[in-house]
Amino acid sequence: MLIRAKDSVLVVIDVQERLVPAVQAPARTLRNTQTLLAAARECSVPVILTEQYPEGLGSTVPEIAAAAAGAAIIPKMHFSCMEEEGFAEAFRALGRKQAVLGGMEAHICVVQTAASLLEEGYDVFVVSDATASRTLESERACLARMTASGAHVVTTEMVVFEWLGKAGTPAFKRLLPAIR
Repeated sequence: MLIRAKDSVLVVIDVQERLVPAVQAPARTLRNTQTLLAAARECSVPVILTEQYPEGLGSTVPEIAAAAAGAAIIPKMHFSCMEEEGFAEAFRALGRKQAVLGGMEAHICVVQTAASLLEEGYDVFVVSDATASRTLESERACLARMTASGAHVVTTEMVVFEWLGKAGTPAFKRLLPAIR
């Protein structure tokens, strides 16, 4: 199954000030999230960001907020984004059937969001190199569980190249520096 730009929504979960320093490979996760956001912009993929309890965990980190300029940022208390009424309404209103997920923490909010989306019949793609947890053990367990549950574990480059669909286009040329 290909990830198609016309069918996708990019969901960036809880990339916040107090979470980023605590997770494994934060620089990798931020870099790949920025690449996904650039690709979403080039390929007209809608983006939704979330913030888990922003009063306690802070706002979305500046580099991600800047890369997602104009995207909705939805505060939440539920671990599953789909359990948060505002998020669920915004997501469903887009009318897309594929959810591309990245963010923090993989074994809590990402896995619960993936499970809720799968329960509702969406195709779920979890971007492993744009998703992180505080421990590698939690990250690995999360990815294994999501795979077993029917989510597709993918990488940033898989998403970008599937959204693009072909080389030589203006979007391809603009994104090439980000994926080299």
